Amino acid sequence: MLHLTIKNMAVIALDLGGTKLSGAIFEPDGTMVDRTVLSLEKRVGDEVGKLIQDLINNLMNIAVTRGKAINSVACCVPGIAFSGSGRVWAPNISGWDDYPLLERIRTAIDDTAIGVVIDNDRACSILGEAWKGNAKGCSDAIFLAVGTGIGAGIMINRNILRGSRDVAGAIGWLALDRPYQEKYIRCGCFEYHASGEGLSAVALEMIRDNPGYEGMLRYGELTAHTIFEAYGGGDEIGLEVVNQAIGYWGMAVANLVSLFNPEKIIFGGGVFGPASRFLDDIMLEARKWSQPVSIGQVKLQSSLLGADAGLYGAAFLALKGKT
Repeated sequence: MLHLTIKNMAVIALDLGGTKLSGAIFEPDGTMVDRTVLSLEKRVGDEVGKLIQDLINNLMNIAVTRGKAINSVACCVPGIAFSGSGRVWAPNISGWDDYPLLERIRTAIDDTAIGVVIDNDRACSILGEAWKGNAKGCSDAIFLAVGTGIGAGIMINRNILRGSRDVAGAIGWLALDRPYQEKYIRCGCFEYHASGEGLSAVALEMIRDNPGYEGMLRYGELTAHTIFEAYGGGDEIGLEVVNQAIGYWGMAVANLVSLFNPEKIIFGGGVFGPASRFLDDIMLEARKWSQPVSIGQVKLQSSLLGADAGLYGAAFLALKGKT
């Protein structure tokens, strides 16, 4: 391997989502040199693994043309990364129930001295925000990711909370309602009601239960975006779905604050953006349920890094090693 200096050293960071793969080259100071985003286009199993391998090779070639020597590669995944085996569980990617991602990445790298790190997107998102985003300077902070699903990256005393088997932060399964319903089996109660997919599912239920409804959401595609538009237009179901979600987001914040006493909770994922305007309402709801001292010590903010939070966190891991 080439002798690395700060001047020519770089790392590759990858962020795998349920529908896309992002990759970039990062310099040691956190400067993103190149960024590529690829659609999964309904790829499954090893097809996704091959896409990752191809992107690594492309970024390696770009690094050579820029006079950069790659020191390590890190990838974050939407699910569970098992640190002992390098295998991952990613429920949104068919065939990734126990996928050998570390092995696949290794086969794309000729130099065995190049390090490889794999982690979950929750951990990488809070690491990215702590490094270059709105959690910078915090020792205790949480990244609450609300997108297709819901998860939380939890940083306690500057360390990522991982749990006994790397599953910590799967807060989509928070029990925030009763009685239990069979529809919660696949994704959990909180995620069913307040994720991007959950907003659509709840809106569809309400439309089916209201045959006389002829509002904005009766026709066309139901997405979080169209639901927020309906909310802004005063649509009755749009208002009900979003207000219900604010309640769930607020209860989740209260539980996280009462358990972990963080300095900040950073909201990110595809739903925040557009839902960032509801942070004050979420805090009002959280105050009803939370431990009264700790809720007064926390600040709610939107992600500064947006869709790149996980990518920055992967870069941090590649540069510093897994925390």
